Amino acid sequence: MKRLIYNLGLLLLVCHVAFAQQINLKEKLPMDPAVKVGKLKNGLTYYIRKNVEPKNRAQLRLVIKAGSILEDDDQRGLAHFMEHMDFNGTKNFPKNEMVNFLEKNGIQFGADLNAYTSFDETVYMLPVPTDTLAKLEKFMMILSEWAAYATLDHAEIDKERGVVLEESRLRKGAQSRIQEKLLPVIFRGSRYAQRLPIGLDEIIQNAPYDAVKRFHKDWYRPNLQAVVAVGDFDPAQIEAMITKYFGGIQNPAKPKERIKYEVPLKGGTEAIVITDKEQPYNMVQLYYLQPEKKQITAENRRENIMASLFNSMISQRLQELMQKADPPYQFGSSNYSSFLGNLDALTVFAVAKGADVEKALKTVLDENERVSKFGFTESELQRAKLQYKTGVEKQYKEKDKTDSENFVEELVGCFLNDVVMTDIEYDNKFVAQNLDGIKLAEVNALVKKLITKENRVLALIGSEKDKESLPTEAQLKGWLDNTGSTITAYVDEAVATTLVEKRPNPGKIVSEKKVDEVGVTEIVFENGLKVNLKPTDFKNDEIKFRGTSWGGSSLYEDADFMNAAMSSMVASTSGIGNLKSSQLTKFMSGKVAQVNAMVGGTTEAISGSSSVKDFETALQMIYNRFTNNKLDPEAVKGALANQKDFLANMEKTPTPEKVFNDSVQVVMGNGAYRAQPMTSDRMNQVNPEKAMKIFSERFNNASDFEFTFVGNFEVEKIKPLLATYLGGLPGTQKKETFRDLKIVPPSGKVSKVVKKGTEDKARVLLTYSGKYAPNDAEELQIRALGDILNIKLTEKLREEESGVYSPYVGGSTNRVPMPRYMFRIGYGCSPANVEKLIDITLKEIEKIKANGAEAGDIEKFVSKQKLDFQTNLKNNDYWLSSLANKYQNGDKVTTIPTEDKLLDLLTVESTKATAKKYLSGDDFIRIVLLPEDK
Repeated sequence: MKRLIYNLGLLLLVCHVAFAQQINLKEKLPMDPAVKVGKLKNGLTYYIRKNVEPKNRAQLRLVIKAGSILEDDDQRGLAHFMEHMDFNGTKNFPKNEMVNFLEKNGIQFGADLNAYTSFDETVYMLPVPTDTLAKLEKFMMILSEWAAYATLDHAEIDKERGVVLEESRLRKGAQSRIQEKLLPVIFRGSRYAQRLPIGLDEIIQNAPYDAVKRFHKDWYRPNLQAVVAVGDFDPAQIEAMITKYFGGIQNPAKPKERIKYEVPLKGGTEAIVITDKEQPYNMVQLYYLQPEKKQITAENRRENIMASLFNSMISQRLQELMQKADPPYQFGSSNYSSFLGNLDALTVFAVAKGADVEKALKTVLDENERVSKFGFTESELQRAKLQYKTGVEKQYKEKDKTDSENFVEELVGCFLNDVVMTDIEYDNKFVAQNLDGIKLAEVNALVKKLITKENRVLALIGSEKDKESLPTEAQLKGWLDNTGSTITAYVDEAVATTLVEKRPNPGKIVSEKKVDEVGVTEIVFENGLKVNLKPTDFKNDEIKFRGTSWGGSSLYEDADFMNAAMSSMVASTSGIGNLKSSQLTKFMSGKVAQVNAMVGGTTEAISGSSSVKDFETALQMIYNRFTNNKLDPEAVKGALANQKDFLANMEKTPTPEKVFNDSVQVVMGNGAYRAQPMTSDRMNQVNPEKAMKIFSERFNNASDFEFTFVGNFEVEKIKPLLATYLGGLPGTQKKETFRDLKIVPPSGKVSKVVKKGTEDKARVLLTYSGKYAPNDAEELQIRALGDILNIKLTEKLREEESGVYSPYVGGSTNRVPMPRYMFRIGYGCSPANVEKLIDITLKEIEKIKANGAEAGDIEKFVSKQKLDFQTNLKNNDYWLSSLANKYQNGDKVTTIPTEDKLLDLLTVESTKATAKKYLSGDDFIRIVLLPEDK
C-alpha cells in the first residue's frame, strides 16, 4: 500500500510539473537562448550564436532592410548595382582587392562569397574559417566595409555598368517578358510591380554617379542593418569586434523615412491571359492572397503547423491524380506560404497538357472545392501529423550536428521579418504538446479561410501558337466561379503495413576485413555481393549508401535503348514491391528512408539514405528493387504521356536555350544515335513491359554489386540486417562489365553557329577534350587548371572587359567507358562581343601554356581546396562518394585521408605542362548561339 501511495504521489508531482511547463499559446515565442541579440547605440542590430558544425568555420551576414522597393524613379536597378559596387572598392580594399584577399583565404567569389538584392532587402554572405582570431577580425572588418565604406569610384562604377547589363541580358527572354505583364496584376498595381531588382537597362547604363551615391547614403545606414554571426568562435570576441567595427558608423543627420510598402488587398478576382512566342507550354497560376500571418505568439506557431498539414495533404491528393493513365495535367501543386511584403498566399499551379487549359484548371479547382466542401479525412491528417512530427524529431536528434548555415539563414529572416528563432528544444516540446491536439475540424475550418472568393488572381501563361484556342479572361473567371458541382468526397484507401511479406533467409559472410586507415569494414557475402561499412559520428541520425554494378544500357542494342533509358522512370513510377507509388507515399509517412534505383549508360546503381530507426525499411526497399518489380500500367501510361506531351510542347515552340543545348548534345555526341536529344517520337519507342523487364534484368544478380554504407551505425549491430536483405539476395556469381560504344566528341576543330531567339543575347561554348592516363594526381591537375582558368577569365572577361556576368570554366575527367578529359568554357554575352571575348579567352589559354598559371591564382585554388577538404573529412556525403568511387574503380581507399597532399604537386610548371598537354587545340569545339536574323 505504501508503494502504491508513493507512485500515486509521484504521478501527481509529474503531472503538476507537466502542467506547469505547458506552453501558453498566448505568449510570445521565445528566442533561442543560445542567440545573443543586441543593438549598438547607432541602431545596428546583431545576432550571435556559437555553433561548432562545421568545426573552425563561421557564417557571417550583413543584412540591410533596403532593396529595390526604396529606389527613386531615377534609381531603378541601383539597389542591385550598389550591391555589386561593394565588391569593387572599399576604404581598406581598393578596386578588386577584397575579392583577391578573400580568395587567397579559400573563400571563392560566387560559390562562397556572394550577395543578393531583393525588393525589401540586401544581404551579403561570407562563410569564413575561424582558426585564427586575426583573420576572423579581418573578415568582420570586411562586413563593416560593405556596411558603410564603399568608395564608389567613378571609373569602377563605369566598369561595373557592363557587368550588371550582362546580368540583365542573361535574364531576358520569354520569362522576363511575361513577368513584365504579370507582376502589375499579381502585385495589384503596387510599387512592387515597378521595382524589379534588376532594374532598367537605360538607368544602369546612364545613371549619374550621384544617383548611386544617393542610394548608398540614404539606405546603407546602421539603423537599417544587422550583423548575423553563427559559427565556431567565442561569442564575446565576436560581440567586441562588432562594436569595434560598426559602433563608429553614423546614421545620416536627417535620415529618410524607411516606408514599408504594401500590396493592397482590393477584394474580388482579377484574371489575365499572357502569351509569348517563346513560351513552350500552357500553365495556370491561381493566387488566393491573404494578410501576412507572422509567427509572433505560440498560437501563431500552432496555426503555422496547421497550414503545413494542409500543404502536405493537398499536395498528396494532387500528386495522386498524376498516377492516372490519363492525367489531367502535366504537373499540379498547391501550397500556402509567405508571399511578398505584407501578404501570404495559397498558390495553386497547373501545367496543362497541350492546350487543354480547361481540364487542368478545373481539376485543381475541383480539388480545392472538394477539400473546402468535404474536408480532409482523419487518416490523411494522422499521416500528415506523423510526417511533421518525424521531421521535428529528426531536427532534434541532430541538434548538436546542425550546420551553421541553417541557423544563419533563419536569423537573417528574424531581422527582416521582426520575428524570433526558437530553439529545437522548444520546437520539440511545442510539437509534443500541441500536434496531437490539432483536430480535423480545425484544419478543415482553416481550408475555408484559405480558399475564398476574395483577393484572387488567376493568370494563364501560354504559347503564342495556341493563342486562338486558349480561353479568355472572362472564361477563366467563369470556370473559377462555377466549379465542383459534381464532386464527391475523397476516399482514402487503406495503407499497407509491410514492404516485405516474407523475411528472406540471411546469407552467410564468407570474408570480412578491416581497413583501419579509413575505418572501413569490408564484407563479402556468399552470394558474391560486397559491402563496405564506415561508421561515423558526423550526424546523429543519418545513414547513407550507394550500390553499383557495371553494365547499364550499354549492354543493350539500339533497338532497346529507349526501353533501357526509360526503365528507371518506369520502375519508380510503378512503386516498390507490392505497393504502387501512391500507396508507397502513404506507407512511408513518418519514416525517414529513400531509395533511388537508376540504370545509367555504363552502370546500374541504387543509392539513398535513412534515419537510424528506419534503416531496415531502406534495406527492405533495396531488397524489393532486386526481387519484386511490378509494372503499374496505369501510372506508367500517364507518366509516359506527360513526358511525351512535354517534349511535344518544346518541339512546337523550341526556346533558344533548348535549340542551343540540343545542338551541343548532337555535336558532342558526334551524331551518335544514343547522344541525340530526347523527342516525343523517341518516346513512342518505349514499351513499358520491356522497360520493366530490362530494369529487372539489371538488378537480378546481387553478385555483381558492391555497396558502401556511411553513417551512424555499429557494424556488429547492422550485420544481421545486411545479411538478411543483401546477403539474402539471389546471386549468380556472374560478373558483367560495360560496353564501350565509342561515343565521343568529334576529333579536329569544329565550329557551329546556332541562330534562335529575338533578344540581343548570345551564348558561347568552347571545349577541349581527349584521352588521358587516369590517376588521382593527373585528375587533380586537370581540375585545378579548369578552376584557375575560371579565376583568370572572371578577372579578364568580367572585371576588365565588363563583357560577361559569370563565365564558367571546368576541367573534368571520366574513367569509363574510356578515360577522357574535357574542359568546358561557357558564358553569355552581347552578340557584338562574341569574337572579341573568344579571342581574349584563347589568348589567356595561350599565356598559361607558355608561362603556367600565376602563383597567386594557384594559391587561391589550393586555399579553397584545403578549406573544403578539412570540412569534407567530417561529411558523410564526401566519404560515401569517395569510397564508392574508389571501390568501383579498383583504387586504394587508404589514400582518401591524405588526398590533400596532392595539392603540393600543383606548381606554375605543372599547370604549364597540363595546359600544353590538354589545351593544345587539336580537338577543339566552338558552338555559338546568336539571335535570329531580322
